Parts: sequence; C-alpha cells; structure tokens
Amino acid sequence: METVNGKICISHAELTGRIITTSNLNALVRKGQVNQVRKGGNGRTALYAVDSLPLKWRTEVYRRYPDLQERAESKEFVDTIEPDAKALDYFQTYKLADGRNLPEDKVLEYASNAAVMNAFRRCWEAHVSKRQRTGKKAVAAKEFWARAAAALPRLADSFPHSLPGSARRLQMKFQEYLQQGYVCFISGKYLNGNAAKVADEEQEQVLTALLAHHNNLPDTLVCEGYNRFAAAKGWKSITAGAVAVWREKLGTVIRAGRLGVSNFRNNVTMQVKRSRPTTPFLMWSLDGWTVELLYQTTKTDKKGHNVTTYTNRLTMVVVLDVFNNYPIGYAIGTHESPALIKEALRDAARHSRELTGEMLRATQVQSDRYAIKTMHDLYAVMGGKVTPAQAHNAKAKPVEPYFNYLNTRYCIRCNNWSGFGITSNPKRQPNSDALNRMRHHFPDEAGLRTQINEMMRLERMAKYEEFMAGYGKLKTENRLPLSRETYLLNFGAETGFKNVLEGCGLRPTILGVKRDYDCFDLTFRDHAAERWTVLYDPDDLTQVLAVNEAGTRRYMLEEKYVQPMALADRQEGDAQQLERVRDFNKQIEAHAAQRLAIAGHTAQQIIEGTPALRGSIEDRLLITDSRGQHKDRRSQKRLTAADIDALEVEAIEVPITAHGDSDTEEFNYSNF
Repeated sequence: METVNGKICISHAELTGRIITTSNLNALVRKGQVNQVRKGGNGRTALYAVDSLPLKWRTEVYRRYPDLQERAESKEFVDTIEPDAKALDYFQTYKLADGRNLPEDKVLEYASNAAVMNAFRRCWEAHVSKRQRTGKKAVAAKEFWARAAAALPRLADSFPHSLPGSARRLQMKFQEYLQQGYVCFISGKYLNGNAAKVADEEQEQVLTALLAHHNNLPDTLVCEGYNRFAAAKGWKSITAGAVAVWREKLGTVIRAGRLGVSNFRNNVTMQVKRSRPTTPFLMWSLDGWTVELLYQTTKTDKKGHNVTTYTNRLTMVVVLDVFNNYPIGYAIGTHESPALIKEALRDAARHSRELTGEMLRATQVQSDRYAIKTMHDLYAVMGGKVTPAQAHNAKAKPVEPYFNYLNTRYCIRCNNWSGFGITSNPKRQPNSDALNRMRHHFPDEAGLRTQINEMMRLERMAKYEEFMAGYGKLKTENRLPLSRETYLLNFGAETGFKNVLEGCGLRPTILGVKRDYDCFDLTFRDHAAERWTVLYDPDDLTQVLAVNEAGTRRYMLEEKYVQPMALADRQEGDAQQLERVRDFNKQIEAHAAQRLAIAGHTAQQIIEGTPALRGSIEDRLLITDSRGQHKDRRSQKRLTAADIDALEVEAIEVPITAHGDSDTEEFNYSNF
C-alpha cells in the first residue's frame, strides 16, 4: 500500500491474493470500472486506486486492512529505512564520563533512531529533487513531518526507536541530528550522571575521603559529614542515596582505605596467571599456619590454682614443593619464629634424602617477608634463588591456599576443630556449644602434635607416587645437592662445649655420651692448638663438623671405627677399616718426612750460601777436647782469626804475560 498523488493505492498482489481474481481485475480495468494508477513491469508494482474499486471489493479491502490509510502513508518511509552500521558501532564503543559503556538496549534504541532519521532525510531529499525536476511546487515541510510523525508507530515494528511523536519536535530533533550527529540521541542522564550536586573536583575529593575512611562509615554518616562541608562551603547538600551511587562509582579508589591494602591487592590489582613447576625441586614455597585444631593445657596461676584452658593452638611451618603441593618439610611449634622455620627447612633436607637418597636443594625458594633479613642467608642455602613474595599479597604464595586445603581436608573431620578463622561466615563455623561440652576430651599438646604428624603422614603418602614420577623427569642442571658439610654448618646442633685435638682425635660429649671422631684430612693435625666447636645431626651421628673459634677452618669428622682386640671377634669390614687407618698413617709419616727433608735441604743451602752462617766445627758441634774443654777451643779459634786480620798487607806487582793492556797488575792478597 502507498499513496500516489493523494490517492490510497493497493498493489496487484494484495488485491489478487484473497479479494479478487486476476481475470476479474483485468476485466474491470478494461471496462474502466477500476482506475489503474500505475502499470507493472520493469521491477515496478502495479497499483490500483482503492476508491475506484466496486463497493463489494472495496469493503473487503477495508475489512482486511483496517490500517490502510496509515500503511499507505508510511509506505515511502518503510521502504526507505535501512540499518545504520556506523551508528551501531558508534554507540557500542561510546564511553561515558565515568568510563562505562552504554547499556545494550540503549545502543539498539539509539542506532534505530539514527536509521529512522536517515530514512526521513532520504525521503525529503528525494521528494525535493523530484519536485525540482518536474517543476512542481514542493510539499510543505509541515505536511512532510506530519506524515513522518504518523509513520513512526509503523517504523517501530522493525526499528524500535525513541523519537518524539510530535511533528514539530520530530522536525527539531532532525535539525539537531544534522548539526550534532549521533551524540544528540544520548540521554542527558548518561552524559551528566546523577552527580549534579557533586559537580567539581573539590567536592568529589571530600566525598572520596569520607567514603575511604578506615572505619568504613555507613552512607548516612558519610552524607552527614559531607553536608557539613557543603553548609560551610555553600555547596548543595546530598542524600544517603547519592552517597550509595558514589560508593559504587568510587569502589576501586576507596577500597584500600575501607578494607585494607591486602584486600585491595587481592581483589583489585591484576593477578598473574601462573603454571605449576614441571618437576619437583624447582620451587619451594614456605609459610607458617596456626593449625585450626584445639588442645588443652593446665597451668598454675599466681594464686597457686591449676587453670585449664581449651582454646590453645599450635603453629606449623610448611615447606611446600609446588610441583604437586607435596609437603617436603614441616615443623610444629607454639608460634612462628626463625627457629621454627629453620627446623622446617632442616626437615625438608632430611626428607629429600629419604626420598632420593641424597640431600637436595630447590632451584627456587619463595617465602614471605617475616624475618627476611635474618632468614635470607638460610633460604639461599636451601635454594638457588630466593624470591620473597610481595607483602600483603597472599595470592603470590602457593602455600597459602594449601593451608585452607589442609583445613577442609583433614582438620574439619576432628572433634577439636576450631573453624575457618574469625573472618569467615559464622554459618560455616562449628557449634560452639558442642565444642564446650567436648572440651574435656581435647588432646593435650603432645596429643595434638601426634594428630598433626599423622595428618602430614597421610598427605605425603597420598602424593608420593606423583612426586616421585615427576622427580624422574628432573633435569641434571636442576639437581642441586646439599653437601653434608653445608647441612651441618647451617642446621647442625652444638654440643655447648669447645674441644681440642687429642691423640685419638676429638672426643665431644653428644647427647650425654662421650664419642670419638677423627678426620682423614692430612692438614687437620696441623691445628692441634685450635679449639673446635662440634656441630652434629641428632638423627645421624656418623659424621660431625668441627669449626674453629674464628670460623675460618672447618673439617668433617667421622666416628671412629671400633676394632675388636681378639682376632676371633673380627667381622667383615674390620680389615678394610684397619687398612684405611694404616694407609693414612703411612701418608702422614711420609708427608712429615718429606716436609722435614725439604726444610733441612733448604736450610743447608742457605748456610752454604752465607759465609757468616757457616762458622767452624766448634760453633756447630758441642764436642769437647781430651781435657773436657770446648769453650777454650772456640776462643782460640776466634783469636787466631783476629791475629790474621791484623797482619800488614803488602802489595806486590805480578807480571801479566797472557792478558791485560799493561805489563804489570797489582795483586792484593786481601782479595785472595
């Protein structure tokens, strides 16, 4: 349907579909009873004036198309409208003042507005161009925009828009669109926000400071505080609802002040996505955890009364191999301390030997920053690289979520479980009334240690096979052995006394027992005057480390092998150990003899090359004469030498027969 020269016309397809047959229609046209406004063909549609149809068929047309008038008048706009891809892209990428994008429904609405306006522009330009070509007077703009406004409901079926229904306002919006472009369709509430009362930077800063207060003030108190500033500065007052809007808008800025730096870093800052190490011993992560299990202990107060408490907990430091979260080392204590961390690292070294047959270090050790200055050197011993995690960033340490895993995997099954911590949801905590009734059955400290040890035993057993399968893929360059000397130097226990070298070696008292140790290093016995500190491993006393007082000399000592006196008591290995000692003694004797020979030879060379050191036989040997005198012989020898020195020296001329430039040359006997 469409309007031609003010007449409502219907197409051939619409008439012959269900109203009249083609043969009847053609016959009526030939007889002149129906006015054919436009013939079909060449891509055109045949049109017939509705008012020229006989009453029978005209009535049927109006019955079937009650909106015939509206459809006809909007036909030119419906046929002209088409989507505007540029408008859709513009509104999808548009950024509001607060950084947000437009809602999706608004993007489609504004793009439809642009598409409808483009259709109106094309229709108006085509209408004006046609009138100019034919020389007819152009239709008035008022009439055009009246028809355009009337067509808006019909256009909304395909392009849901929000254009004004008034012809005058629609024309004004069209002019605005021509001047400003797509932005004219964006609502003012998106351009201005709801912040008209908080308009400048100073007002926003005051509101930000109040919202970021560490007491996490409610909206009503923030509103009250801001309005005090507003009254003093002559600003507009705001409501608690406006504060709620600003709280959401400034969420990132105020979070650190309201909830703390840790919360900000864990929930706002960008997190790095990481993959696990491909094999064990590439990275260890360690930290302390207050185990969520309770034990009871009894102490005597100042009045002499025994008081039992049931809310005590122990702390465990875990050294975690991040490959498959295998607890390679751990230690249990009353609180986290450098000593407890050292014990956990010591356990990691010992357990690595149990797993692989040798003590191994990690390629990288990660820790928090607790006592980092004190512990850094020890971390460096256990890892090729030390990488402390960023402060207040729990997500940087893989060991942190592991503690929550232990809590939910093992601790929650125990009757003495204390819960998930004070910041968790109260609904997830254990029944405090039930805990109070069962408190007398809580284990003591020793019982809780046994409980934790069993938990870690089960954890290691569950992950052992996967850990060892990964260990088989460990590259040679990443296999870092921990020498026995380094282990004892850093983790060894001291006897508390100083020891000196005896004929049988060192004899320190370890764990209340006198033990004998010796060293097969040839230079150890050169320092018999030194006082030695002995470092030992309580779990393996076969070797100890001796360190002098200055810390400049270190020797690994072996526990002396005890040989049986009776040959009948000899066992396998005794002969080899005896031969080892004999070979060492031969080496040290040969070494001493060689050094003496070199010293004697060197001294003799110095004496022979220095006349003042040679002297006489009486100077070197204390051998007396037949009368038992030695000093007289030395004195006589010395005086005789003095008389010779006092003789007068006579110079004579000796003829030179073989060489020389002159016939004679003086010869001084003193040079002889």
